[in-house]
Amino acid sequence: MNNEQDRLGIKTGALPEKLSVDSLGGYPRRIVCLTDETTETLYLLGEEDRIAGVSGYTVRPKEARSKPRVSAFVSAKIDKILELRPDLVLAFSDLQAEIARELIQKGLTVLAFNQRSVAEILQMILTLAGLVGTPQKGKALASALTSGLEEIRGSARRFPRRPRVFFEEWNEPLISGIQWVEELIELAGGEPVFPELRQKPLARDRILDPGNVVSRDPEVVIASWCGVKVNKDRITARPGWSGITAVRQGHVYEVKSTYILQPGPAALTEGVRQIHLALAHAVGVEVDPRLRPHERVDAVLRSS
Repeated sequence: MNNEQDRLGIKTGALPEKLSVDSLGGYPRRIVCLTDETTETLYLLGEEDRIAGVSGYTVRPKEARSKPRVSAFVSAKIDKILELRPDLVLAFSDLQAEIARELIQKGLTVLAFNQRSVAEILQMILTLAGLVGTPQKGKALASALTSGLEEIRGSARRFPRRPRVFFEEWNEPLISGIQWVEELIELAGGEPVFPELRQKPLARDRILDPGNVVSRDPEVVIASWCGVKVNKDRITARPGWSGITAVRQGHVYEVKSTYILQPGPAALTEGVRQIHLALAHAVGVEVDPRLRPHERVDAVLRSS
């Protein structure tokens, strides 16, 4: 066994006399999750004991914060990950491609998910459940999430109209149109004002001139700046934005990024509920208490 194999805990030599799932190690037992959504999914599957390390941005569920933190979003502590001796590392998107490349070069097994739509989020959950040997739990979780989304869709049918919605996922430069959020806005009762952007997976291809938002005149603005508190004064002070219907009527809301910008269970539960509550407030409809958010919402919505 060479030094690198020893460091990673890789055993060499003859196969066991009788091959079986147990003799080969079974399903992954030590998993490092480089983003929040796979961590939350494993907890919801009841497989949290398999998690050996998490992203430093992990907040859901709160119990996951006690796990070793090994990465930011586009950087990672490679040595610390190696010390954890994972048999699987879960990454997300092209933004973590360099982390994945370096870990693969070190001999680790890496799976990079790239879910961009609601359907792909559900597929990710089913795939991850299969990877840890709990496909039935995965089906049950995906079914529960789907049922919850359909309840929100049913509630949105009571709206007297579907307001035009602009969602901004970053402010400078102004970025909008990420696919799963646009789909959730539609499901929650709104009409995205830049529907053409959702087919562009890269953020750099979804950068907007703020003046173009003025011409689309959204009735609701929902902002979620990744890892940063939204500054509504900066939004409303943009040139020409004082004439936007959403600004004039006071329908500018924040949904925290941890609830909506992670393409996983949070977006399909808390995220869509907060969007639905904001849209219901804008059109003057009460939301069934069963469908209200569970977490802290924008101050404007707390009494609605």
